[in-house]
Amino acid sequence: MSLTAIVIDSLVGACLLASLIRDRKKTVMALRIAWNAVRRIGPSVLAIIAVIGLIVGFIPPRWIALSIGSERGALGLLAAAALGSVLFIPALIAFPLAKSLLDMGAGVMSIAAFITTLTMIGFVFLPLEIKELDRRFALLRNGLSFLVALAIALLMGLIL
Repeated sequence: MSLTAIVIDSLVGACLLASLIRDRKKTVMALRIAWNAVRRIGPSVLAIIAVIGLIVGFIPPRWIALSIGSERGALGLLAAAALGSVLFIPALIAFPLAKSLLDMGAGVMSIAAFITTLTMIGFVFLPLEIKELDRRFALLRNGLSFLVALAIALLMGLIL
């Protein structure tokens, strides 16, 4: 276990103990609510682990590095951004997937582009967005979001 995990777990334990001392009834009620939430999202978390395992198992790390690795440059960045634009993956799955892709050789900028386009661009919902908000607005919003996602990816690449 890492030092960060130990510190966080210790802080959580201390806060839980303080809460128990202050109001035992409310703390027990909060723990029941938390347990029910864990039971409710448990199957989703297992599905996420399975999806990431399948992706990591079926896609060779060399292919990831060659496609969206740092040495791929602008083409890798654009490929990751395009992929993030068209996929519909919840953030709960996207972040662990991004970590796995990084471990497999993907570049930081490509992963930043993937995550930002995934969350900012709604290609799957574009027809609905056009219907409800007008074609010009929907296309302008998605286009600007794509450019901003690329800028964020470049900035992340410079920072990290």
